[in-house]
Amino acid sequence: MSDETATPATPASAAATDTTAPDAEPTERDERREELLGQFTDALGDAVVESYILPGKDLWIRVSTDAWQYAGEIARNRLYARYFGFLSVIDWLPSPFGRSMDSEVDRQLNGDAAPEAGVVEQGFAGGDTRFQVFARVAHVGDRDKNWGVTLKVDVPDETMAVDTWTTVYAGADWHEREAHEMFGVDFTGHPGLRHMYLPTGFEGNPLRKDFPLVARQVKPWPGIVDVEQMPTDEVAEIAAAEPAAVEPAAADPAEGADS
Repeated sequence: MSDETATPATPASAAATDTTAPDAEPTERDERREELLGQFTDALGDAVVESYILPGKDLWIRVSTDAWQYAGEIARNRLYARYFGFLSVIDWLPSPFGRSMDSEVDRQLNGDAAPEAGVVEQGFAGGDTRFQVFARVAHVGDRDKNWGVTLKVDVPDETMAVDTWTTVYAGADWHEREAHEMFGVDFTGHPGLRHMYLPTGFEGNPLRKDFPLVARQVKPWPGIVDVEQMPTDEVAEIAAAEPAAVEPAAADPAEGADS
């Protein structure tokens, strides 16, 4: 999925002091994104739960669940973010199966310490639930005034549902269908949450971290085993030192006797 998993760099600036880490030091400013954050905050008020500005890079805004659809309306109709990029879901639960490959690989990738099962750590702009819906929208057309923002919302564990964005961005239709199918999130008001990829009677949601990929437990992931290593400099030097051709065999003494 994205910048979400990157190591946090610069917290939101003075325009969003409620999201700044208590021990954060003064950092680079991004006045353009601070202004954009201010516009969302003015329109949504307390519905802006948390935000994060990565100066010169991007802006993340997390809104309350009941304001999710309204946040999309503000973005499109008031701030003219007419471009809808995508909508999807993040499951922040560390996989209890690791990578379903070799355990040694898991230990190497996680510094010999795999994530503790059940511990959920969200990305930029934080979160309070295991699942989050996030969407990317942008204002395009003005060469010097283009901007984009990633909007996020917590999916309540007890309902696993948020309002649909299809009434705001028609393009959200199949994105929400895919998210419903793969993660089990309902989108209230969606005209038809039908399967797109899986058989109608399929049980479970394959992109949830706790969904067992049995095929990968039976057969190792392609490419992780029997991989031929690239030659090292030492091997190349040895190969270069070997004769380019096989020396001819010694003459048969019997041949000389017959001559």
